[in-house]
Amino acid sequence: MNRLIFKTTKENVGVKISNYLKYEKKLSTRLIRKLSRNGKILVNGKAVKMDYLIELNDEIEVYIDTQDTQDILPEDIPISVVYEDTDILVVNKPPFMVVHPTKGHPTGTLSNGVMNYFKNTNQNAIVRLVNRLDRDTSGLVIIAKSQFAHQQMAIKMENNEVEKYYIAIVEGKLEGKGTIDLPIDRPSPESIKRQVMEGGQRAVTHYEVLKSSNYMSVILIRLETGKTHQIRVHFSHIGHPLVGDTLYGKESDLINRQALHAYKLKFKSIRDDKSIEIIADIPEDIQSLINNIEN
Repeated sequence: MNRLIFKTTKENVGVKISNYLKYEKKLSTRLIRKLSRNGKILVNGKAVKMDYLIELNDEIEVYIDTQDTQDILPEDIPISVVYEDTDILVVNKPPFMVVHPTKGHPTGTLSNGVMNYFKNTNQNAIVRLVNRLDRDTSGLVIIAKSQFAHQQMAIKMENNEVEKYYIAIVEGKLEGKGTIDLPIDRPSPESIKRQVMEGGQRAVTHYEVLKSSNYMSVILIRLETGKTHQIRVHFSHIGHPLVGDTLYGKESDLINRQALHAYKLKFKSIRDDKSIEIIADIPEDIQSLINNIEN
């Protein structure tokens, strides 16, 4: 079973176990209650109530496996797993694949493929998406294997402890490095498009030009924030929309989607703070564009 084990010290003596798990170990109140109800929080091998006062050298075991269900059918869809540990699965999503079932795309999604992967590998997990990508954007998607893992990764995201890098190709010639710090919001509640607008949510995009010509530029992007369509909105706003982006730019004869790839992730693992760096190979359509750009 998937479990966490903690050994208490003198600093923890007299603290309620619920407060210890919430404030010291960063488990959510909701998860603590759920696990407690199911007898999955043990001290020295015995289930305890959440008002238990910690003693010196207590061994606390938290069994984080839960019998959650999800209305996503497993489908035999190949997925490209680039990293996996006890808590998370990271896959390289191909372009033109929806991440999660919707009314318009009830099947054939990345999540259907992931559920099939969990089934075939005998893992008691459902799809808990840590990040999402647009249908036409390729690259790295993180799936948490438990409520605990999802919550821990959400904290890392919120605290900007997950470095997210993208490769994009934009129209026109860009040079050097830069930062776009401009707020983004919807112009109206029903609008699909976002735009830079006063009073919007702060959005920060750092970029470095890797290769450029008079017509196109290859850029490495690091997102400091993660607003919907952030990269596409920011570069369109400064006059360099992504090549092939029909929503914020125009169609291209060179590629039939926006030239955007979630390229790299850097973060610390949940349990032991091990440094993790994950890279997703650049897909052929974007690599072909890069190869044809002459400096």
